[in-house]
Parts: sequence; C-alpha cells; structure tokens
Amino acid sequence: MTPAPSVSHAPVFDIGGVVIDWNPRHLFRKYFDGDSEGLERFLIEVDFWHWNAELDRGRPFAEAVAERSARFPRYADLFHAFDVRWEETAGGPIPGMPDFLRRLHSAGYPLFGITNSSAEKFPLLRGKFPFLHLFSRILLSGDAGVNKPDPRIFQLFLDRTGRTKEGLLFIDDSEANVASARRLGWDAVRFHSAEQLKRAFSGRGLL
Repeated sequence: MTPAPSVSHAPVFDIGGVVIDWNPRHLFRKYFDGDSEGLERFLIEVDFWHWNAELDRGRPFAEAVAERSARFPRYADLFHAFDVRWEETAGGPIPGMPDFLRRLHSAGYPLFGITNSSAEKFPLLRGKFPFLHLFSRILLSGDAGVNKPDPRIFQLFLDRTGRTKEGLLFIDDSEANVASARRLGWDAVRFHSAEQLKRAFSGRGLL
C-alpha cells in the first residue's frame, strides 16, 4: 500500500489558465460575429486588462461598468454583458486537470488555490465546476485586495492558512506569478499542460 502523503506537502493552484480555461474572449466573441481583429481592437481601446485587474482587486462591478460605459458608450452593451454574463467567460476545464485534482485529493493531498478573480463572480465558477469543491481553500485577489504577482498575496495566503512555504508547490500559467513566488522562496512550476504537471509532481516524489 502506498503511504499517505505528508500533510506538510500541498499544491497551490492558480485557477484561471491552470484549472479552468478562463478567457473573456469566450464571451466577447459572441458579440463580434467572427471579427477577431475587431475584438482585439476593442480590448486594447478600452484598456480591458487594466480594467479587469481593478475588478480582480475588488472593485465593485456596478461601479466599474458604469464608469467604463460612460467613457466608451458605444461599448456599453459589452461592459454590461461582462457583468451579467460573466459565467460565459469560462470555456471549460483545462484538459486532464479535473481528473488530476481528484487523484491528488484521493491520495490525501490538501488542495489550495491563489487566483486573481473577483469575489463577486467566483462563486459562479463553483456552481459550474463542482470539482472546485475539492479545494480546502482558495484565496481570491478580490478578497485580498491585491493581485498576483504582488508578493503580499503570497504572504497573506500563509497568514490565513497557517502554513509555511516549505512543502508548498505553487502552479501558475503566468511566468511573472511563478517568478514572484520563487523570489519569496516558494517551489513553483510554470503550467503548460496536465501531463507536464504530472511529470513535475513525479519528479518531486509527490506521486
């Protein structure tokens, strides 16, 4: 019989881009009728990623949508859709990841998350993807008031979970986030696929 893993070891996952295929284009494509260049121009023109980062830090959607709609009235319907149809920004699970999470959970590993996401909207993902309930705790930037790669969110995770960085393995698809974790002394892996991640776990003797 394989011995149970030490509780001192635990993976800490990013959610969007690692566990779930989150991308606002999944929603906005429905409004651009195949015009991918127009969609990209829209994202640049309205400074979408900076705006979304404010939402991830906890800015209320109602306030943010009203402000951006006033600045770019011809796109007001898109900002409104991003609020009321936000769930459609999640395209589905990253291939292989739900099974991998279940395997880790069954093996006795506690699952944690640190993800940049609005606390207003993240509960929609919990309803849509039941495997998220396998996680012991997910720290949302919207609750923390700070986004990755800011080092404060990593320290806040340790403070709130009572864990130390030793034995934790942070997984993220963003090189900036992985680099930030490593500078703080965390073991960290840049995510590319479920198969690559399994190899990373095996190489550390975790599977």
